Amino acid sequence: MSDLSLYRNIGIFAHVDAGKTTTTERFLKLTGKIHKTGEVHDGAATTDFMEQEQERGITIQSAATTCFWRDHRLNIIDTPGHVDFTVEVYRSLKVLDGGVGVFCGSGGVEPQSETNWRYANDSEVARLIFVNKLDRVGADFFSVVDQVRNVLAANPLVMTLPIGREDEFTGVVDVLTKQAYIWDDTGLPENFSVTDVPADMIADVDSYHEQLVEAAVEMDDDVMMAYMEGETPSIEDVKRCIREGTRTLKFFPTFCGSAFKNKGMQLVLDAVVDYLPNPTEVDPQDLTDEEGNPTGEKAIVSVDEPLRALAFKIMDDRYGALTFVRVYSGTMKKGDTILNAATGKTERIGRMVEMHANERNEIDKVQAGDIFACVGMKNVQTGHTLCSTDKPCALEAMVFPDPVISIAVAPKDKAGTEKMGIAIGKMIAEDPSFRVETDEDSGETILKGMGELHLDVKIDILRRTYGVDLEVGQPQVAYRETITQIIEDTYTHKKQSGGSGQFGKIDYRISPGEPGSGYQFVSSVVGGNVPKEFFPAIEKGFKGMMHEGTLAGFPVLDVSVELRDGGFHAVDSSAIAFELAAKGAFRQSMPKAGPQLIEPIMKVDVFTPEDNVGDAIGDLNRRRGMIKDQEPSSTGIRIKADVPLAEMFGYIGHLRTITSGRGQFSMEFSHYLPCPSSVSSDVIEKEKARKLAKKS
Repeated sequence: MSDLSLYRNIGIFAHVDAGKTTTTERFLKLTGKIHKTGEVHDGAATTDFMEQEQERGITIQSAATTCFWRDHRLNIIDTPGHVDFTVEVYRSLKVLDGGVGVFCGSGGVEPQSETNWRYANDSEVARLIFVNKLDRVGADFFSVVDQVRNVLAANPLVMTLPIGREDEFTGVVDVLTKQAYIWDDTGLPENFSVTDVPADMIADVDSYHEQLVEAAVEMDDDVMMAYMEGETPSIEDVKRCIREGTRTLKFFPTFCGSAFKNKGMQLVLDAVVDYLPNPTEVDPQDLTDEEGNPTGEKAIVSVDEPLRALAFKIMDDRYGALTFVRVYSGTMKKGDTILNAATGKTERIGRMVEMHANERNEIDKVQAGDIFACVGMKNVQTGHTLCSTDKPCALEAMVFPDPVISIAVAPKDKAGTEKMGIAIGKMIAEDPSFRVETDEDSGETILKGMGELHLDVKIDILRRTYGVDLEVGQPQVAYRETITQIIEDTYTHKKQSGGSGQFGKIDYRISPGEPGSGYQFVSSVVGGNVPKEFFPAIEKGFKGMMHEGTLAGFPVLDVSVELRDGGFHAVDSSAIAFELAAKGAFRQSMPKAGPQLIEPIMKVDVFTPEDNVGDAIGDLNRRRGMIKDQEPSSTGIRIKADVPLAEMFGYIGHLRTITSGRGQFSMEFSHYLPCPSSVSSDVIEKEKARKLAKKS
């Protein structure tokens, strides 16, 4: 058995272009896992192995690899930075024990950094901070540290200080040991010398050293008492205290360097071993029942406990379906029969592999703390719990966001129809934020995703990986409907057609719900006018109608239905009669309840040079945007705004035009808001015309 104290399960996460993949590549080179460093801009990075990743220079799917540093096993997951692929970060953080948040020295805390940080907070993942790209123009380590404190409301603990700025950046000072690490101009990570702190930095290093020790000793009462009595704590004691503070999220050890220039990386690897928790030091996950409610039991990380593992990612490649699994407790061997708690069916473990990006090494056994992939599992999906057959349990489920954008696709020939069906089935299993529907009227296939880039990549994969020649329609916004008025109404479903008939009468109130509340059903029936056994049928009837509103056929959100009274017949009443009554009630009352079209509003973050701020704000205003904030940085201005998704198609091209190619933006779904009447009537007309055209 491997010693779990020597395991570190970590993820690398950050905003687009902050240097996550380059950081991962340097880790692999330093640990001897690879012998030649591949660069992202050349399309040669180890963990960016998809064609689409190599061409675009971005990470699209998370990649797992394993390496060793100071006799410790590091299971590393490199995650995407683009907001459209946030689901990859979310599900990776769910199975990790620690993380390295990478921030650009000049860009600072960017929008996706905030989203990822929020996910990491939700998952209570201990983190280190690595401020990268300090060799770039405009890089400012101390400014980024301030942003971490102010924007993320986090407590950075400065562990290293930069020597030199921008193109004069030559190395770092270890604040704890007060030693300087200076690299030469060869760009090789091993070519450095350890020297005394430069004379002009001694005062700063002393000040930061004192702050570091004071923050650390607060984690141990005995060490703090000795420190207050004038005793200097040992390096080992301070490290132990930093480890405890990192584990409990009291602070986040913060390092600096340049991954591309190979400066400062060894200290970050040392920190992963010294400060991030091993699997046994993380608070165990809750076990849940079939409904997802905590049972009070915990998934204690130990090889002696029953098997508990979580399938967190499905990936299809030329050898078949790969299921990525994190083992929380127990052991698993090739040939074992295990239980899938989500389906109640057993699975036999076939081939097991340890992943290095898209390469694999065959293994026969795994244990608590391991991350591995299983080949050929049939009914396992993302978020399913795998456990021993005699001790069934369920780990906390994963919740994925709903898509906000859709696009219609159709294969150009009959042969492509079957290929597309098989391909889409595999893609849905891989990516839970990617959904597919078939339009009943036209037979069109509708792809739904998190953004334009998300769907663009999916279509590219269908064309190139699966060889499906597609015709692609225009992107469509995921509009929704809601109501604005309270309606009290009654409906009777009555049908007599020989033999026993159908009868169900309901008195009900339909009212607008709180934003984000979805569909809610309550019953206030007193007495036996409507027997309790029919309540679920009535709820099901209303719920079944919420997928198509009365205005333009969009799904209905934020509606509360209260069953107040009704009537039944001893012979003719049945569950189906009351379900049909609820459906008729929906059709009768929704048009009277002030139906309203609502549209997705995106949280947009635009970076622009200072000279183009006026143009960028004017353009956002023309797109019905609401400007929320402006933040100056060393290289430009960040504009934060809420903008309807309908106005954001093709925005990147326009932004680049008005900023001479220097502007950037990111956006993520925020909330739904009512459409202006002019927009609403236009959308409703188009939707009605589209449905009419399909029928004809």
